[in-house]
Amino acid sequence: MNAKTTAVVSYIGWIGWLIALLAGDKEDPFAKHHLNQNLIIYLIGLIPVIGSIAALVFWIMGLINVVNNKAEPLPLIGEWHILK
Repeated sequence: MNAKTTAVVSYIGWIGWLIALLAGDKEDPFAKHHLNQNLIIYLIGLIPVIGSIAALVFWIMGLINVVNNKAEPLPLIGEWHILK
């Protein structure tokens, strides 16, 4: 998978994220950026009610960034990095 495909697939739920992580281009900075932000979004979504709403907003913003070929950090969570 190329970097953009990896980033898009990572936005298709947990299974899509795992597929993108295992089969995608993890070394590309664009793909790695979106894999990382998506992991944080999914973890925030585990928080009842408020986390779920915030995760949905961040998910939409992140998907818009992928479609526009941008690797901009999301507000509040954009500087958090779990994947190195």
